[in-house]
Amino acid sequence: MDAVNDYISDFARFITASPSSYHAAAEVARRLDAAGFQRLDEETAWSGTSGGRYIVRDGAVIAWLQPAASGPTTPYRILGAHTDSPGFKLKPSPTTGWLGWLQAGVEVYGGPLLNSWLDRELELAGRLVLRDGTEKLVRTGPFLRIPQLAIHLERSTNDGLKLDRQRHVQPVWGTGDARSADLLDQLAGFAGVSRDDVAGYDLLTADTQEPRRFGLDEAFFAAGRMDNLSSVYAGLVALLDAHAAGDAEHISVLAAFDHEELGSQSRSGASGPILDDILTRIGEGLGATRSQQKQAYAASWCLSADAGHAVHPNYAEKHDAANQPYAGKGVLLKINANQRYATDAAGAALVARLAASADVTYQEFVSDNTVPCGSTIGPLTATRLGIRTVDVGAPLLSMHSAREMVHVGDAAALGGLAGAFFAGA
Repeated sequence: MDAVNDYISDFARFITASPSSYHAAAEVARRLDAAGFQRLDEETAWSGTSGGRYIVRDGAVIAWLQPAASGPTTPYRILGAHTDSPGFKLKPSPTTGWLGWLQAGVEVYGGPLLNSWLDRELELAGRLVLRDGTEKLVRTGPFLRIPQLAIHLERSTNDGLKLDRQRHVQPVWGTGDARSADLLDQLAGFAGVSRDDVAGYDLLTADTQEPRRFGLDEAFFAAGRMDNLSSVYAGLVALLDAHAAGDAEHISVLAAFDHEELGSQSRSGASGPILDDILTRIGEGLGATRSQQKQAYAASWCLSADAGHAVHPNYAEKHDAANQPYAGKGVLLKINANQRYATDAAGAALVARLAASADVTYQEFVSDNTVPCGSTIGPLTATRLGIRTVDVGAPLLSMHSAREMVHVGDAAALGGLAGAFFAGA
């Protein structure tokens, strides 16, 4: 139990440091630096030397461990996850408001559970890009709130809340005349730069409530962005443990993509070229021909790690009657006949071996036929690279809420499974 407690405590610190995909990538990089990994610049040539290395591309990070004995056909073990979460993104001309309220113009990012964002103290977090191309990470701390309409003014609210995505989710951040206010000036102040130097920005909302354990024996853990920082953190810890353990017979890769909540179609998303770019350059550094790189891929595995659904006690009818994953019963092995998840029989066998090696439990998840199944970066990676892929994840409640929950044992079990994966089990 001490190991679980330590895992969750550090996971809470990781989440707190990662209010945006850009902050998450920076926190991963910080921890990699502390462990002795070398950051590489994509604009320069790379050597084929062994050891731990990584790159950051916008809100994504790819890190890898290359054993000293690596050759052109050395296989890869890739843990894929994503750094972004649903919420609201700041629009151009962001200073809005009327009737004496200052508001922020925001656009819905991904598929958030809209009502969960009401009446919470929110922050804006992300990056400012200056005129010279310099990037500055910024976070405001508690600064905004999307106030709900009082029930006295809408008596039917409890009969079915319906939010207009344009009119009802614009947060307030002050009082005054919007024509003479400037939200970007405030954000520049938080970053310690001049407003006139800010040429662009990528800023999203995040809940500012601290992660917290609760419930009987503090068995539950609540926080924002666990979809999918739960997987990014598990992969990072596993990679750092593999680094401390020494050389394996494969190249271990953590691929933390951005923009999964939007469909992954970006230069830093799983549908884009980032993973192929990095693996190709690793292979070239090892002298691999195209044919040899394909040999390496054929012997490789990708563990696609993304949060999934625990059975909901108040909505059991939304789950398949014979497959109802319980909180505290382990990692989800995610299966879908239509390949919305990439798991097949070979992948299921791999997860069985990993779970046995790590001494953790796992359980199968499949959607009810009447409930559309979401997807992950797993099928995208399998399709783009032809690498065998299996989908897993920690079972959550309240997925895509501003604040999600997980059983602490399940979060830690995902870390154990990831560790066994990089250890070569």
